[in-house]
Amino acid sequence: MDIRFGFCNGSALSRAAICLALSAAAATAGATTWHVDSEGGNDSAAGTSPETAWKTLERVNGAAIAPGDSVLFRRGGLWRGTLRPASGEPGKPVKYSWYGEGPKPILEQSVDRSKPSDWVEEAPGLWTTRVAVPELVEQVWDGTSCEGWTSSWQEGVKGTLRRVTEDGEVFLRANCTEKPASKPSLVQLWGPKVDVSADCAVLRLKVRSTKPFRLVRAELMLAKPPWPHSMQGDVPRADIGPEWQTVDVFLSRKGAVDNASVHLPIGDVLPEGAVFDFVPVGIWSAKYDASLALPYDVGIFICDHGRRWGVKKWHNPEWMVQPLEKPLDYAYDADKKRVLVRFDGNPAKSFSSIELAYTRHVVNQGNRHDIVYDGLAVRYGAAHGFGGGSTRNITIRNCDIYWIGGGLQFWKKDERTGKIRNPVRFGNGIEFWGDATGHLIERNRLWEVYDAAVTNQGKNDTETDIVWRDNVIWNSEYSFEYWNAKLTANITFEHNTCVDAGYGWAHTQRPDRNGAHLMYYHNRAETSNFVVRDNIFCRATEWTIRTGLDWRKSLVHDNNLVWNEGSVPVIRWLEGKDRLILGWDGYRELGFDPHSEFAEPKFVNPAKRDYRLAPGSPGLTLASDGGPVGARNMPGLDEDQSLQR
Repeated sequence: MDIRFGFCNGSALSRAAICLALSAAAATAGATTWHVDSEGGNDSAAGTSPETAWKTLERVNGAAIAPGDSVLFRRGGLWRGTLRPASGEPGKPVKYSWYGEGPKPILEQSVDRSKPSDWVEEAPGLWTTRVAVPELVEQVWDGTSCEGWTSSWQEGVKGTLRRVTEDGEVFLRANCTEKPASKPSLVQLWGPKVDVSADCAVLRLKVRSTKPFRLVRAELMLAKPPWPHSMQGDVPRADIGPEWQTVDVFLSRKGAVDNASVHLPIGDVLPEGAVFDFVPVGIWSAKYDASLALPYDVGIFICDHGRRWGVKKWHNPEWMVQPLEKPLDYAYDADKKRVLVRFDGNPAKSFSSIELAYTRHVVNQGNRHDIVYDGLAVRYGAAHGFGGGSTRNITIRNCDIYWIGGGLQFWKKDERTGKIRNPVRFGNGIEFWGDATGHLIERNRLWEVYDAAVTNQGKNDTETDIVWRDNVIWNSEYSFEYWNAKLTANITFEHNTCVDAGYGWAHTQRPDRNGAHLMYYHNRAETSNFVVRDNIFCRATEWTIRTGLDWRKSLVHDNNLVWNEGSVPVIRWLEGKDRLILGWDGYRELGFDPHSEFAEPKFVNPAKRDYRLAPGSPGLTLASDGGPVGARNMPGLDEDQSLQR
């Protein structure tokens, strides 16, 4: 068999894929197998047997996992948070897999709000998750004397800070007389050193200003290099105006508090010409139920494990507040760390399960290498399922990755005015960002992904020796996305079954509906041996393929089974300034898919997501090896797999 990358006489394997397969199968002397049990585990146990299993992801992430080791999660278990894998070595990968019986172990990046007591009706038909309110316990510092304060004005920002007594009241006055730049560090107000032993505290300030502005940061910090934070706080979103008002800033511990000083960095918010008066009333130790707060943006509102879902609106008083009008319209309130939802009655009384997916990766493998994942369920993360850049020699196989993406990536600015224009959402099932090499992704099932089910992409990076094969994908906006601008070589996308691009939960609430199986965007990279063959691409809302620049010399498409219903085009093609939207015949004239077929596949049981080709279906002898196209021997969702839990 010819095993050179690209077309070969048998099945396509890259040199990297063969090395990965051999590495994963190699026996490793002295390797340790670690066990993790979310129900019966104990983080203080040895972890080396099912009877002494660990319990949490935190224990796994903090453990000294060595090359060649295996970390096994008990089937039927569920872990919330981010898995941060350890790296192996060539020939000695670290393996993350399973043990026991039952459904695949689930890793998810969401918080459960399924109890009626989790919700409070703020207004008729408007519900909010319960908000964590700090309870003051004991005053540990009294700052009303306003003694011991200093200031720092840097890089041309001019102003003064002085202690003022007026009408019998003592306060501090910061007067900004000139402000040519805007960074927090340009104006720093430093208070005296305080002693706070509690993990949670409340700093109370009395404030006013001749020019309105919003105080963003307040903290305890050591006033010497490397300027470490001791306690940081969330300042309530409110403009400071000409009338005195009281502001409570909740502080949480970040590091050591010995000899820390009260610190207000206001160089980026204090207006030029403003006279800012404040009284540091004091600091109180506090009790705080951190489990009530939602510390990260919520990108998906999932009811009954996907039977219904929320439509995300935006709640940012500085830039955009959208009304919640229809049932399950929801918004994330970053100031109060909560979710607001429109619903007729307590939502937890209508649904047995409500999961709020955080904008965090479920598996964050940035800068990691030589890893094998096998047989895991990765779900409910509003960033990426598997995310991270600069990776090499990673295998992901037999995993289920679903309900991924939709979180806030950034607020986009208008290039002309510089003002915030709109939010940008993101999230891919498996993403290899930036420099990536030697990856094998096979026999996975991916569905309900906001952006791409699978992708290798980068701005100016190297992407080489990546094989995507025998995966089944449905209800994702894109099945496969690629773009790069430096070097791309030896990419194979083969024997994958891709169904219903753009038909998922996200499509109708996207600002940029773009359902396509192959989303190539702009490829400016030096590219060779990019092969897409033996796949099924069945139905898409917009087009099967969208691509930017003409890179036909580097891209091989053939032996694929393609089908779109009605007038949905096969390709949206940009060549120079011309945009071509072509059907099957026009697409073939571009030189692609000379041996492919445009016909509707017949699946074994699409209702149960069994997308194997049924007897009599087109494509049974279409593959480059003479067999059926699509993922080989991939079953549907087993009834006893019980993903809905």
